[in-house]
Amino acid sequence: MTAALLTDKYELTMVAAALRDGTAGRQTTFELFARRLPDGRRYGVVAGTGRFLEALSNFVFDDEALASVAGFLDPATLDYLGDFRFRGDIDGYAEGELYFPGSPVLSITGTFAECVLLETLALSILNHDCAVASAAARMVSAADGRPLIEMGSRRTHEQAAVAAARAAYIAGFAGSSNLAAQRRYGVPALGTSAHAFTMLYTDPNLTIDAWEQAAFRAQVAALGVTTTLLVDTYDVHNGVANAIAAAGTELGAVRIDSGDIGVLARQVRHQLDDLGAHRTKIVVSGDMDEHAIASLRADPVDSFGVGTSVVTGSGAPTAGMVYKLVEVDHVPVEKRSSRKESHGGRKAATRLSRKSGTVIEEVVHPVGGPSADGPSRLVTVPLVRNGEVLAAPGLDAARELVIRGLSSLPWEGLALSRGEPAIPTRQVAPR
Repeated sequence: MTAALLTDKYELTMVAAALRDGTAGRQTTFELFARRLPDGRRYGVVAGTGRFLEALSNFVFDDEALASVAGFLDPATLDYLGDFRFRGDIDGYAEGELYFPGSPVLSITGTFAECVLLETLALSILNHDCAVASAAARMVSAADGRPLIEMGSRRTHEQAAVAAARAAYIAGFAGSSNLAAQRRYGVPALGTSAHAFTMLYTDPNLTIDAWEQAAFRAQVAALGVTTTLLVDTYDVHNGVANAIAAAGTELGAVRIDSGDIGVLARQVRHQLDDLGAHRTKIVVSGDMDEHAIASLRADPVDSFGVGTSVVTGSGAPTAGMVYKLVEVDHVPVEKRSSRKESHGGRKAATRLSRKSGTVIEEVVHPVGGPSADGPSRLVTVPLVRNGEVLAAPGLDAARELVIRGLSSLPWEGLALSRGEPAIPTRQVAPR
């Protein structure tokens, strides 16, 4: 299916008007950025760039798409759309980079007609994926090295679930329960069973312990002793005992999905050790978010399963990105309406740091502007030239960028409490 209809009607009506009066071909630059971070956030994580570039290659108006818009567009506009291919340039932040208020996450240069057509596509992808990745990165930081599994597919739209799994993986999650994300993007698929499987073995002629052990034995027989057994269907203490009785002391892990997780984790750890299952790990899930994960930092939890919070951005389901015209025929232009101002000109960003590697400021400056004094790094990279998508780094490179970015922040920048962005962003006006 073409990506061209993943847009708003007014993108096409603007193109029609611009074609009619001859302004459609004026050279422009549009910039995608966030004016502010969601409440309580100190940084954002870029994700979705790869998905946007993939969609860009499929942004064409085929016969079916043209037929669907023919009712409100004139023949000249339909002819233009029928031949449309983006032939401009795109610069921006690589996936996995951190961003801050005013960071030029994407800079799209070309004719007005071709750039304005991409507005909704770029915003819908990056607003979603950046929101998920930003929340996921906070969870990764709170987990302090313990693995996280994304398991929120049933809490969002079926296609958003795939994108969310990808974004969470970029941010540092170990994998996802979503099989489409594994097939499409190579995100490791993880998961074993739900309460329904244990309840399947209900038998009125046997005890609850016998039901549970029968279910556990069946799972171990199918998946091996390294599997994870869900032990809170009936009673956690009895569930742990039944799990070890069925699988032995080399059981891979037990999962707790309800109750007072911290108290239960401590009790389960003692019980497993008393049973000789010293290497059996404890996985927890159930309404986890970054704050719940942080509260379990001192408890014997080995990994976390996170669902609703990660796929909904943990309270910030959109990154608040906007897409604004900043240059026309190489002349900077600015929007000056109250609280919605933009800074004119085609821009790039350089991040300044101390000699220790800790970042201290992001400078947003005109493209080709003067280099910064002291240790610095140009964050903006070329993504598309003359309509051709350049080779993009894979997900492993994006994950490494997140790790490096988080480790470069001042310590207060990793706090989960409200506060200013981790580093300030300084705008250098065009000359």
